Amino acid sequence: MLLPDRNTVERLLRHYRAQERTVRATPGDPSVRRRFEDTAYTLCVLMGVRSTPEALRAAERYVAARAPRAPL
Repeated sequence: MLLPDRNTVERLLRHYRAQERTVRATPGDPSVRRRFEDTAYTLCVLMGVRSTPEALRAAERYVAARAPRAPL
């Protein structure tokens, strides 16, 4: 199975969290909501799951399990 780039997942998680704050601040703005939903969908696809909560958990675990660096 191909795994996504950790930096991409980490960046997408930060982007999702920032958009989540924006949606809460402006809940009536449809363009903000649409961008937020697009980001959630992208996270689901990237992590290979169907729901946003599941994608968030998978992405957070994936980023947290960053492989240790090889000794020089």
